[in-house]
Amino acid sequence: MAQTLLQLVQNASVEMGLAIPNSVVGNNAADVQQLYYLANALGNEIAREYPWEALNIEYDWYSQYTQSDGAILEGTYVITGVDPATVAFINARGATNFQVQGLGVIQSTAVVSALGTTVTINSAATGDGSGQYTFGQVKYALPAGFDRITDRTQYDKSKRWEMLGPETPQQWQWLKSSYISTGPRIRWRIMGSEFQIWPLTSTNEYLSFEYITTNWAFNSSGTQIAQFSADTDTCCFPDRLMVLGLKKKYFEIKGFDTTAFQRDYDMQMNIAKSNDQGSPTLSLAPRTANVLIGWENIPDANYGA
Repeated sequence: MAQTLLQLVQNASVEMGLAIPNSVVGNNAADVQQLYYLANALGNEIAREYPWEALNIEYDWYSQYTQSDGAILEGTYVITGVDPATVAFINARGATNFQVQGLGVIQSTAVVSALGTTVTINSAATGDGSGQYTFGQVKYALPAGFDRITDRTQYDKSKRWEMLGPETPQQWQWLKSSYISTGPRIRWRIMGSEFQIWPLTSTNEYLSFEYITTNWAFNSSGTQIAQFSADTDTCCFPDRLMVLGLKKKYFEIKGFDTTAFQRDYDMQMNIAKSNDQGSPTLSLAPRTANVLIGWENIPDANYGA
């Protein structure tokens, strides 16, 4: 079982010859307060050091869209005659998170606001239009505790296709502005602290990605939290790594020689990384498995006889 914050600080204090505290959070002793803040700084640094298995989380959600009849006049910015239920749907999810498709509206047209039975857009209509308009959400809030995304984990599970991205700013503007910029695959990028997709969807697509969370500590109830806040909190990193890290940072802040502590800390960090996840068995002569019919499956004679 992982050691608590109090136990980590006590172990580090004993090894450094300091007074052993009976508490950490709320303790007025200068050394104990310093060790408390150093423990949180250490946890934050280790969390950014490596994609730890305990910090990797899968996030799944459905893309959102709604449709309604409406009409717009050339040169105007307002779609009229929109179903009030559609307006309510858009506002509930943030009007500026939506784009719209329909007659008279150019691609990449964003919703500015929605009120009553009207929707205001950011691009003037290129012609009179009426009929069905699709309002699709293209901007989604990142999950709570998001630190960084895990590469090649972005999937449209409804279509069983990997989403393409992250697109560069240049690619993104090309997609939104060019004549041919859509296809069967969803494109994505993170911009403005939001997960953005292109193009908007007219079905509820089941989307997913994995990310590394900032929540490396655990409270007494087992809930992941962003840092130590109570003596009974634990963390997902090895106890010995945390104790050595505390000693190293304490000696650094005091201006003492940390050569031996740095050596021991680096060794434990390497051990922690190598043991964090399973490793594949690598072949010196890799060969893709044959799962379909090929020449090696076909007999030399007597086909079907």
